[in-house]
Order: sequence, then C-alpha cells, then structure tokens
Amino acid sequence: MVQTDCLIIASRFRGPPRSGNGGYVCGQLAAHVRGIAAVRLKAPPPLETELRVERADAAARLLHGAVIIAEARPATLDIEVPTAPSFIEAAEAAKSYLGFREHSFPGCFVCGPQRAEAGGLRIFAEPVALQSLASALSLPASPGPSTSPGLVAAPWIPDHSLADDAGLVRREFLWSALDCPGAFALLPVPEGKAVVLGELYARINGSIVPGEPCVAAGWLLRSEGRKRMVGTAIYDGSGRAVAVARAIWLEVEAGAFGGQ
Repeated sequence: MVQTDCLIIASRFRGPPRSGNGGYVCGQLAAHVRGIAAVRLKAPPPLETELRVERADAAARLLHGAVIIAEARPATLDIEVPTAPSFIEAAEAAKSYLGFREHSFPGCFVCGPQRAEAGGLRIFAEPVALQSLASALSLPASPGPSTSPGLVAAPWIPDHSLADDAGLVRREFLWSALDCPGAFALLPVPEGKAVVLGELYARINGSIVPGEPCVAAGWLLRSEGRKRMVGTAIYDGSGRAVAVARAIWLEVEAGAFGGQ
C-alpha cells in the first residue's frame, strides 16, 4: 500500500537560487527509510511548493505532480573514514575558502558565504595542511606548508535553530552538512563545467548538540567519466564520525542552475 505525505522546501534551505539544497532534500526523504539510505536526485527540487512523498515497502519517492524529484531506498555503505582533522586545523583551512572570492551559489544553505550564522550552516571547506592529511590517512608526513586536494575540511558550530525537540541537531541538517564538502573536494573542475549532486548514501552514527565545535570533511574517492565519487564525514567535538556519506557528483555545463 502506498502512503503519502506532503513536503514544502522553504527558501531558507536552497542550494541554487530556485531549488533546494541537495543534502537537505535527501535528508528529508531519507527520514522515510529505515537505517542507511541512498537518495538519488532526479530533478531540481522546487522551493515553497507542495511536494508529495510516496512511501511503499521500504522505499520512498518525492514528486512534484508527475515529475519524480528524488527516490530513496535502503542501502549499505562501506567506506574508510579518515581520522578527523582538529577543529583548529579545519578553521585554518577555512580561512582560504574559495567561496569568499567566487561562488556559483553564494546563498547556498550549507556553503554560501552570504548566509548569516543563524540562516545557514556556513561550512567553508578547503584543503587541510599536508601534515594533517598524512595524519588523517595514517601516512608519513612530508615537510613544508604545502596543501593537498585529497582532504578538505571546515569547522562547524551548529546553530541552536537546527535542534529538534530533544535538543539535538536534526538529522536532515546532518545530511545537509554531508553535501557541500564533497563538492569542494572535487575542485578544480574543467573550465566551463560544474558539478551537481546526483546521489547520496549516508549513515548517521550518533548525534551532536547545537554549539558543539564540529568538523566537516570531504575527500575524493574516484572518477568515472562525468561521475565523481567522494566521501564526506561530520565529526563531533571528540573527533568521532557521527555521520558518514558517499556521494556521486555529476559534471554538467556551468550555469545549468543559474547563479546567486
């Protein structure tokens, strides 16, 4: 039997200017799937519009009229997660955030620099120092201050507006935070191209509280044609990975979703 609910994506949770942030939308739909979920985005999720959630068996779909926006299903997730960079190392990396100079979607809920602290997550991921990368991946470090694109990280202190009734950061915001660091692990992309989130597999291992100093990180796994596979993780104040994801990003023509 098919069960239905409705979902409206508020403009606050946008990624591109006229559609929902991919991680946030994935997290909302994943709430209808038990355990580890994989969510595939099939069309840009419209904002401030009544969407329909259909649940049948163990899966769920998000629809706008007859258009399928996203599909969610139970999944498995086998991924090696690096040791967490420290909050200080992530904060140092974020000082060089590319988005401060140029950003395709500066109003993005997760990574947009135009968002106020209470209005967005402000996760500004950049490569960590080479020494930090070597430590995270249990490799010998090389001398010098050079950086590597293999691991990007950002500090994140969740705002109190993200809490649920139990005082914990809501799961859809953990899914949101697992989104954009993956994109910044893919930079640079070829001239005239951009990357968009296609599918997100996520496992929530624990919880965090608003105000807790956390770290969001992303790293490249592999590339296959126009597909880019990345891993992302959210670490709590003790360095434990409370949320882990593997994402598939798709290379598209720049400007496909508009700017600002």
